[in-house]
Amino acid sequence: MNTTTPSTPSWIRDAICWQVYPLGFCGAPRHREDLGGEGYGGADGENVVHRLRRLEGWLDHLLGLGANVLILNPIFDSVSHGYDTLDHRRLDPRLGDDADFDALIAACHERGIRVVLDGVFNHVSDQHPVARRAISVGPNSPEGAHIRWSGEHPYGFEGNPDLVELNLADSVVQDAIVDIMTLWLGRGIDGWRLDAMYAAGADAWAPILQRVRAAHPEAWILGEVIHGDYPAIAEASGATSITQYELWKAIWSGLREQNLFELAHALGRHQEFLDADGGAHPLTFVGNHDTTRIASQLTDGRDLAAAYALLALLPGIPAVYAGDELGATGLKEDRPGGDDAVRPAFPDDPAAAGTAAHPRATHPLEVLSADAAPRILEVHQRLFALRRREPWLSSAHVAVREGTLENTYAEIVLSARSSGEGDGGHEGQGESEGLGEGVVGPSLTLVLNLGEEARPAPGEVIEALSGADLLDGVGPAAPDMVPAHGIAVVR
Repeated sequence: MNTTTPSTPSWIRDAICWQVYPLGFCGAPRHREDLGGEGYGGADGENVVHRLRRLEGWLDHLLGLGANVLILNPIFDSVSHGYDTLDHRRLDPRLGDDADFDALIAACHERGIRVVLDGVFNHVSDQHPVARRAISVGPNSPEGAHIRWSGEHPYGFEGNPDLVELNLADSVVQDAIVDIMTLWLGRGIDGWRLDAMYAAGADAWAPILQRVRAAHPEAWILGEVIHGDYPAIAEASGATSITQYELWKAIWSGLREQNLFELAHALGRHQEFLDADGGAHPLTFVGNHDTTRIASQLTDGRDLAAAYALLALLPGIPAVYAGDELGATGLKEDRPGGDDAVRPAFPDDPAAAGTAAHPRATHPLEVLSADAAPRILEVHQRLFALRRREPWLSSAHVAVREGTLENTYAEIVLSARSSGEGDGGHEGQGESEGLGEGVVGPSLTLVLNLGEEARPAPGEVIEALSGADLLDGVGPAAPDMVPAHGIAVVR
């Protein structure tokens, strides 16, 4: 198994994340209205609206959920959605200014909350000064070398001409990215999410991250990677973690299609990743700012109980996309503005979530059921509390009992490691047959039941969730049973 190295931040071992898309969350307009001519954004202090501090009212909610890390999607000066950056050294004026940022960092750190920013360094807006200069002089020039080209035309990220890809192999670009990353780490953030890390590749990022991590060894570096060999990419680039999109897909697809064989296969892959060099700390999730909400993805809302349990208890670093803990709904669509429904505005008061939003919000937060929202939150709290009580879960060995696997039923064995990161295991249980060296257990078994009938639990039940109770408050599961469309955790 890959063990913690000196360059791995010590604090990520018990990290539970809450991810926010600030421009949407804070009710900012979708497009900047102050751009024009050769300048952008006006002079310092102009056109600034102090929306970022609205997040401060949700920090106690973050803690109450059981999280301790705040991941913020783009907050820097941009044209529209935040991924079309204009200036990485300046806060987007739709969110506020330096004072607003400093206040949020201080409020987080007072509560013991770590803060991670979204680093959109793969590409910039075509209005960014670097892109403008490069385009004006062409590819065969020192300035032109700062961006990527397709013949005589700037290379647009994923076919978007307004998103000009930077040339991360260029030393000037590398220096600028290192300067920006260390600037904000010096101002109090605790890590970076590297947007579209897959585009430039591991070799391009390696010299950049080597310098950043040398200066800030406790910084968490999370790379966005959709496909490929996740551990190899992390190991080659120097990233601490990679987004586990394979597992994300298998969770919603396996539950929606009642095909737990798909989930079992993905869990086998997940364990292979955990065992490989570079793969020990994947980011796990059931939704984010680029995906349809899990409550909209599943055709039977009762199966949300299984999705939440998988997120909370599987090894890795779990991230809750803000609103999912309340049953937020939203469909991601492949069209202009197709992300708006999954990037809604939130109310100032967490208690009003699902019943109120920013009064001028075009896309307010919507939830599956206002009545169910408190129960959904309480389920998240219970599951994350269980994870806190069993800290070895973050690095557990995961295996599916093949002999019991059905389309609608699975027993997922989570076993503590006998050494290294599995230091929370229960003594005296011995090694588990067939689970590999260094595994102590089984310690806990997560049982999923997507069927219409409750089933006897294969052990002592320490937690059980009924999907029907989650949605409609019909009452808890029967003792010693795995409820229909529900889960049980057994010892």
